[in-house]
Amino acid sequence: MTLIVALVWGPGVLVSADSRASGGLVFHEERKVYPIYAPLDEGEVDLAIAAGAGDAALVKQGFRLIETVFKSWLEGLDEPRNPSSQEVEEIVGEVERRLMARYRGLREMGLEVDASLLLATVTGDGEPRLYVFDSRGLAEPVHENPGYALLGRGVVTGGLLLLRLLDYRPPRAWDWDLGLLSAFIIDVVSEVDPSVSPFLGESYFIRYENGRVTLGPLKEEAYAEYKDKTAKRKELFKLLWTAAEEVGEEEVEKILREALTSV
Repeated sequence: MTLIVALVWGPGVLVSADSRASGGLVFHEERKVYPIYAPLDEGEVDLAIAAGAGDAALVKQGFRLIETVFKSWLEGLDEPRNPSSQEVEEIVGEVERRLMARYRGLREMGLEVDASLLLATVTGDGEPRLYVFDSRGLAEPVHENPGYALLGRGVVTGGLLLLRLLDYRPPRAWDWDLGLLSAFIIDVVSEVDPSVSPFLGESYFIRYENGRVTLGPLKEEAYAEYKDKTAKRKELFKLLWTAAEEVGEEEVEKILREALTSV
């Protein structure tokens, strides 16, 4: 299994994952975040990010299916562009229909479907969109409520708990460094769940910037910075608990609120 964290962040969606996959008692590294774009003569059209957890073969097939639907839509245009909100809904509907048919066929053959997929994209007018496809192939929009998606075993071994503990809610958290938050969640969960690896930098951000949709991976220097800051945040959590025990919750809260007010 795995842990995938997708967060709506301002005019975009950030998708991060660990890189460990498990099969019985064997663990191996595997890519779980898949950027979707169409190369052009000059540049490219950045379309979406797919991610998945569960059966590796089904996840890879899901990636190809989502990519095929997006590129088929793009090929039907006179001019390359990103889809509108209505067109994104139509694309998601087509992905849903194909997944449902595929999974239904597998079940009729007596095969169990163990795969969850997510799709992150941004419309041509700058609206972030995030959908989760369950093991039936059905799509659920989560970009507005709750504004995030978690996939994989790591969800129940700490991923969801940490998001709830920190009270993550867009747009309240848009000023946070969500790259750091994603790395922190994956790293902490990896300490208690052996099927989740520490954060190794597999992270993509699709966003609306300077009048166009663009996506890109986490840069190497940002990855190094996040690893350092993640270790520091862990120490701060421990310090906060110790301070509450030694000087009391009220005094700690007073000091923290005064510090935030002064900033």
